[in-house]
Amino acid sequence: MIETGRFATINELAAAEKITSSYVSRLLRLTLLAPNIVEAILDGRQPDGVTLPGLMEPFPLTWERQHDPQA
Repeated sequence: MIETGRFATINELAAAEKITSSYVSRLLRLTLLAPNIVEAILDGRQPDGVTLPGLMEPFPLTWERQHDPQA
């Protein structure tokens, strides 16, 4: 919705959805996941232990490092 111009800021989006801007920011970070990781999640093929709360924790921004369990 931000990309379409409907909302100019994270704060506007958060207010419209009645959630905190902090939560919106954490959700938007998920758009930085490597495409094959997103595909695996959508297909239900994610590794055991991959959960939304876990994905809400900081993760490496480079796709290569996202595949490294030690990252």
